[in-house]
Amino acid sequence: MRPSQGSGRASDPRLPDAYLAPGSSSFADFLGEVSPELLPARRTLPQGSAAELAPHATTIVAATFPGGVVMAGDRRATMGNIIAQRDIEKVFPADEYSCVGIAGTAGLAVEMVRLFQTELEHYEKIEGSTLSMDGKANRLSALIRNNLGMAMQGLAVVPLFAGYDRRQEQGRIFSYDVTGGRYEETAFHSVGSGSMFAKGALKKLYREDLSEEECVTAALQALYDAADDDSATGGPDLTRRIFPVVSIVTADGHRRMTDTDVAVIADRVIGGRMQRPDGPAAALT
Repeated sequence: MRPSQGSGRASDPRLPDAYLAPGSSSFADFLGEVSPELLPARRTLPQGSAAELAPHATTIVAATFPGGVVMAGDRRATMGNIIAQRDIEKVFPADEYSCVGIAGTAGLAVEMVRLFQTELEHYEKIEGSTLSMDGKANRLSALIRNNLGMAMQGLAVVPLFAGYDRRQEQGRIFSYDVTGGRYEETAFHSVGSGSMFAKGALKKLYREDLSEEECVTAALQALYDAADDDSATGGPDLTRRIFPVVSIVTADGHRRMTDTDVAVIADRVIGGRMQRPDGPAAALT
């Protein structure tokens, strides 16, 4: 016998009551209540450090230019002293106007990105509008904070978040620590094992009036410098034609540069390094 309209859908065994109850617009909060075991941070691990048991993603750079922001990541994942993967992707679209790059434990980081993407899409469907740039940054902060237990056991995830703020009409960059602390960066930033060298490169190459292509070139130069001094960061692989993943976010939305377009700029960077191995010099003023 079919249930009457009055008895409602709540009694339908195909759709549990939790799915019909009013609540937060956060998908992560809903998942934590209904199926907490599906959250990456809720898994139980044996005591001790698990840092050497999983591949780690390394260097991500981001820089703003008039009209948007560029984010790029190298393609190497390491596991101790072993290269675990040569063509891992570490930069992903978060939504139409933002992107996120991952550093840290690769598997957990990718799961966190997928959860973050779903979180933003869920909010938009529930509320009928997109989160502000600050709201997106805060949601990612909460996901990182929930992973603190894993981070204490060596499975840390430290993403870099960037996007185009349609209210301020400019690109913005946010960095995080393992506790979920959120920090807005000015002009450029880098995370991962090679970040010290990448930021050093960007300090001498960055200008506020960079064009989009010049900003991408500066990001690739920074990744090249990181690979030059950090063994966990992968440089351009000429034999396999593996180059960094580059995302650009402007008022027109997010787009990933094609491998062909990235290769053209990377080949130009490498050609310059053949003449000057340490890279371009900044003007002394």
